[in-house]
Amino acid sequence: MLAKRIIPCLDIKDGRTVKGINFVDLKDAGDPVELAKAYAEQGADELVFLDITATHEKRKPLLDMVAKVAQVLNIPFTVGGGISSCDDVDQILKAGADKIAINSSAIRNPELITELANRFGSQCVVLAVDARETEKDWEVYLNGGRIPTGIKLYDWLLEAERRGAGEILFTSMNHDGTKNGFANKALAKISQMINIPLIASGGAGCMKDFADTFTEGKADAALAASVFHYKEIEIPELKQFLRENNIPVRL
Repeated sequence: MLAKRIIPCLDIKDGRTVKGINFVDLKDAGDPVELAKAYAEQGADELVFLDITATHEKRKPLLDMVAKVAQVLNIPFTVGGGISSCDDVDQILKAGADKIAINSSAIRNPELITELANRFGSQCVVLAVDARETEKDWEVYLNGGRIPTGIKLYDWLLEAERRGAGEILFTSMNHDGTKNGFANKALAKISQMINIPLIASGGAGCMKDFADTFTEGKADAALAASVFHYKEIEIPELKQFLRENNIPVRL
């Protein structure tokens, strides 16, 4: 079995790392470069950097900040926010990123997934999806969880894989920041449907939540923010806990 990955996430707003609950009430969580360096040293498997207001503010990602973060990393680095073209991706990769994450731009123009996969390779293209569970189904949202689309989650993920996405980053808006555990029922269903890696996001509160999303949710990786930023969970201890629970991780 492949090792499961632990991925801290830096949500960036106005050049600072922030974190909220259910995508609102954002609070400062520290300097992105300092946090990135610390996570690499602690044994994080990858790092995700999301410029969470770039799409809403209709601007490109913060390339200077991406470059500064890349300089302190020796682990795979994914950047998302405001990406809408091959030129955007080219600049981000040149700034030091290994992968890019697209969300709203892919929903508005699904052909973008194919364009990016053909030019840079599927392994470079992460489809990030923010979705909220309603009484009827899971619905996909745009612009950092601000705009409902009417698109059904599972249909969209199948289309994204077909178009060339190399990985899925699924964030449950219902679980985001609540620390009540990941959306494991939905994750398990997604993992059965797709043949590309699945990253769980939204809801990490304790070490058992990570173990549960790997066993019950069948996720390939787990992403979290506040529990790492505020040192509620330390990555070395988390990995030791997972290994003791027979979940393969890189120590």
